[in-house]
Amino acid sequence: MYKVLVSDPISDMGIQQLYDAGDIAVEKKTGLSEDELVAIIGEYDALLVRSQTKVTERIMAAGSKLKVIGRAGVGVDNIDLEAATQRGIVVINAPDGNTIATCELTFAMMMSVARQIPQAYKKTTSGVWDRKTFVGVELRGKTLGIIGMGRIGSEVAKRAKVFGMEVLGYDPFLTEERAEKIGVKLHTVNEIAEQADFITVHTPLTNETRGIVGSAQFARMKKGVRIINCARGGIVDEGALLEAIDQGIVAGAAFDVFVDEPPTTDHPFLNNPKIIVTPHLGASTIEAQENVAIDVSEEVLHILRGEPFKNAVNMPPVPAAILGKLQPYFTLGEKLGRFVGQMSEGAVQEIAVNYSGELADVDTTPLTRYIVKGVLSNHLGSEVNIVNALHLAKSRDLGIVTQTSTATKGFTNLVTVKLRTKQEERTIAGTLLAGFGERIVQIDQYPVDVAPAGNLLLISHNDKPGIIGRVGTLLGSIDVNIATMQVGRKGVGGSAIMVLVVDKPATDNVVKELSKLEELTNVKELTM
Repeated sequence: MYKVLVSDPISDMGIQQLYDAGDIAVEKKTGLSEDELVAIIGEYDALLVRSQTKVTERIMAAGSKLKVIGRAGVGVDNIDLEAATQRGIVVINAPDGNTIATCELTFAMMMSVARQIPQAYKKTTSGVWDRKTFVGVELRGKTLGIIGMGRIGSEVAKRAKVFGMEVLGYDPFLTEERAEKIGVKLHTVNEIAEQADFITVHTPLTNETRGIVGSAQFARMKKGVRIINCARGGIVDEGALLEAIDQGIVAGAAFDVFVDEPPTTDHPFLNNPKIIVTPHLGASTIEAQENVAIDVSEEVLHILRGEPFKNAVNMPPVPAAILGKLQPYFTLGEKLGRFVGQMSEGAVQEIAVNYSGELADVDTTPLTRYIVKGVLSNHLGSEVNIVNALHLAKSRDLGIVTQTSTATKGFTNLVTVKLRTKQEERTIAGTLLAGFGERIVQIDQYPVDVAPAGNLLLISHNDKPGIIGRVGTLLGSIDVNIATMQVGRKGVGGSAIMVLVVDKPATDNVVKELSKLEELTNVKELTM
């Protein structure tokens, strides 16, 4: 008989399958302090929480029988994942349970901002009958731009088509073939800014997506555009939005999320008549709360019974012998994925990995997960982890190909990652060097020796005398200090690359100024 402790308020209907299972005993004890949990957790095989319980390393250390911790929701910030992984405790969440709830809220916000419903309600209930002020617009015949075509964005697209809207979609992993299947026209963020009447964002908040709708995009928009954000605060630049409203570009906005939550009472969104706000209600439906509880309960049952499971957010079990060989390469693999993902343009179609040397003799699936996670994390952030990476890749029609070979090019082990996108094919190879750690030893056809850490500039250029000096002089003139530089080339006078490690992240202005230099063909900022 397995014992499951529910330490936060979770829908009884959602965990009914645990109550009904003949081999599970469920106990609900909510509002416990850390000391109280430590005193009793040793009796339980599983722990179910929402956001109130902070599952610390101390609690897990006392949970000698714990096999799984289930989070009835998406975020797992309240669970010490590293401690769970080290103790072999599987942490699971419910990433799909709130999809429809957030999708429907997006449509409610879209219709509210189109017809100014909250503003009209407020004025009517204050005793003023005013029809002329609240002349809205119809959704039918309008163009909707969706930035982020994952689960929620795809559901929004389906409903928008029914409303008679033309749908433009952007997602770094959205191919033209998949876009066509769901009735979406594939566009860039800037193209969406130029053409859309309504724009909604459905991406995680990452370095890539922070401010993805900002001043540059608002400047491209046609007057009368309306903006909806039910994803994460910061994806739409709040200050830039306010300026666009003042300039008459944006006719209205609806936000369920803020950069800082809860917002301060003087937040400018709260008193702007053209902005509708709600207190992060995306997952706040009875059905969504039940769905996440159902999903996580099902996963707990699978894990306790030794059956396959899918929604883990920490490292899956790996045999000790294999783990010993692969673990030193996990960080390298993730960095290779992040590096090649940032240096590539276009929607990713295939990730091909070649293992050579001693790695060719073991099951490298765990290492492949880290590489795929690195590629996807540039755009999906914390949504992707080493367990769901392959699942997320498959759901986006990304091909994952692994091969082994004996050609190590002089290294004990060599990991080569090739990324094929709609526009190009890029290659990176890396290894571990004794005493030096992780090294990138090849970028495309160029041999290099680069430590994948910090802030980097990847510069493609023609191999002409003086170009390195001009780059250094320009960076010095705009107060960018170079820590290290590597140059890779094939022959004299042909194409070449520079990899610069700089002391601070390069601004858009730095990249823009470098791009003006003669003989430079491409400049990429990479953050590791």
